[in-house]
This record gives sequence, C-alpha cells and structure tokens, in this order.
Amino acid sequence: MGSLEPVEKLVRELARLPGIGTKSAQRLAFHMLMQDGGLMKDLAAALLSAKERVKRCAVCGNLATERLCPICADPKRSSDTLCVVRDARDVLALEKAREFRGKYHVLGGVLSPVDGVGPEQLSIDPLLKRIKEEGVQEIIVATNPDVEGEATALYLARIIKPSGVRVTRIAHGVPIGGNLEYVDEITLSRALAGRRLME
Repeated sequence: MGSLEPVEKLVRELARLPGIGTKSAQRLAFHMLMQDGGLMKDLAAALLSAKERVKRCAVCGNLATERLCPICADPKRSSDTLCVVRDARDVLALEKAREFRGKYHVLGGVLSPVDGVGPEQLSIDPLLKRIKEEGVQEIIVATNPDVEGEATALYLARIIKPSGVRVTRIAHGVPIGGNLEYVDEITLSRALAGRRLME
C-alpha cells in the first residue's frame, strides 16, 4: 500500500500528540487532506513559526517570544507573591480566572520517582533564588491534586518554610455545577476541610 504511505505517516505523526489516539489522528488527517491546500500550508507555517519564535521566559519559565514573558515584563504585576505551577498550560488556566495579580514560576513538571523526576530535574533552584532576590512574601503552590502534585507541594513547603516565606496551597473542592453524588471522597474531604464562613 505504498501509494497511501504519506497518509499513514501523517496519521502516525498526529497520533504522537498527547490526547490524540489513532482514530482521532485518522479523522484529523482526512479532514486536513479534504481541505484546500491553504489549511495545510497555514498549519505548517504556524507550527514552524511557533517552534522558531517561542522560548522559555528567562525569569519564570513560562512561554515567551521575547526574553521575558508578558507577565514578568508587566510592571503592574506584584513580585511579592509567586504562584508555582507545573507547566505553562497552568499559567494560561489561572490567567483565565483573572484573579491572580502576582507572578508565576513554572517548575517544568512535578516530582515523580517512578518516572525518574526528582528535584534536580525541576526548576526548584531558580525558584529558591527568586525568593531571595525578589523579596517574595508568599508562595502559592498550584500543582494538580494528584499524588505527584501533592508530593511536589509538600516538598516545596518543606524547603521554603525555613526561609520565613509563607507557603499556601490552592483550595480543591467540588466544581461549580458538580453533583455531590458523583464527586470522589478525596475531593469531598478537601471541600469540607477548605470550607469558609458564609457572609
């Protein structure tokens, strides 16, 4: 089936993307092939441009097209509070809420001994340096509420607290619109522990 080898290769490459299985890769490939050539050219150009222009912020590790990301470059953002996240996707998610006016620090992953990820593979030393140099007063740990995220949060709290900096953890609980009977026990216990006074 040599004549369809380019299609098979396209499907294989698309299936390498996270969250894209073989069936989804086939749908995407056939959709792209059925469009005029403009879609494929625009997509290829956008991929190459992003790869060439996007890099890591020199301060926080977020994605940037300049030396600093827009958040680190913004003089209106407070440097006394750092929100520590796993990766740049988390920065984007938190920014959508439009509540946080501090700055971020991207770890580049979470602790996972099973996968060979220890503290030395994460951007922890630069975080400790920022805490000293920028006069940080609070670290908000915003890692996911899974085993690796919790282990990372506990590790960070243990190494940062001796410096006198306040270390907090984002609250986890029942999502808006969620139904209690479908919420797992850990989430419910966190929701109860993180309860607050109604005003």
